Amino acid sequence: MTQWLHHLRVERGLSPHTLAAYRRDVTRYLGYLAASGVTSLDGVEEARVEAFLRSLREGGQGHPPLAASSAARALVAVRRLHAFVSLETDAPDAATDVAPPRLPRKLPKAIPLADVERLLAAAGDGEDAGSLRDRALLEVLYGVGARVSEVVGLDVDDVDLMSRSLRLFGKGSKERIVPLGRYAADALGSYLTRERPALAAKGKAGAAVFLNQRGGRLSRQSVFGLVRRAAEVAGLDGEISPHTLRHSYATHLLEGGADVRVVQELLGHASVTTTQIYTMVSVQQLRETFAAAHPRAR
Repeated sequence: MTQWLHHLRVERGLSPHTLAAYRRDVTRYLGYLAASGVTSLDGVEEARVEAFLRSLREGGQGHPPLAASSAARALVAVRRLHAFVSLETDAPDAATDVAPPRLPRKLPKAIPLADVERLLAAAGDGEDAGSLRDRALLEVLYGVGARVSEVVGLDVDDVDLMSRSLRLFGKGSKERIVPLGRYAADALGSYLTRERPALAAKGKAGAAVFLNQRGGRLSRQSVFGLVRRAAEVAGLDGEISPHTLRHSYATHLLEGGADVRVVQELLGHASVTTTQIYTMVSVQQLRETFAAAHPRAR
């Protein structure tokens, strides 16, 4: 497994977060094979992979049952492992034709602009320690629709306030340049000049844009906690996460008339099919409004 993970990190450019998830899934898979008496990956048959997938959904060996989405993610890791083994040994690929579990179709969650503005305002007015950072972080998350990993990975050289743009590195370290709105640019500029220098003096975070109170690079977990706290202060119901702001960014762009392929580029989606799910959000909202307002809708 070590060689495979090295291959994914160096040649495929996968993020540490993705690699950690793959390691967990494959460790469970290898444990399943060992318990079944299988000692070599090049001798695994397709039926064995299918049985493992069923075991994920059913639970067992001290593991609780997994949701369809989690089982599908594990299958992706197993497929990548077997593809690597097949390439290295010329053995048949036992996982390539194994179908993942059918996932329920879920629309991404977006919140209205008024709720976004309440969330941003909840980050503070600059009087408390960290408030400039928190406001800048939230403005960037919504202002460019970035993934949380892209935001915590930002370095100072990735920020161009003169042209109001950011350089983001998405999945597979794919680079893209995105425009930065005036509100986000102003908030980010205030943080970089008025608060970041004091934070940077506390630690050795190097070029990281967003720093914690010890001067280190802000973590994904810290960003999730920050957004959750701001949502509580704003009095927003439901689960609000950094992805909520990304979903809202895409939905509001499409509702404002942006072309779906432009939104695809802004979000860093490899396929426009992924982006098109956001168009369903607007359609769903139209249906709900129609059902509630039209006298003969019911």
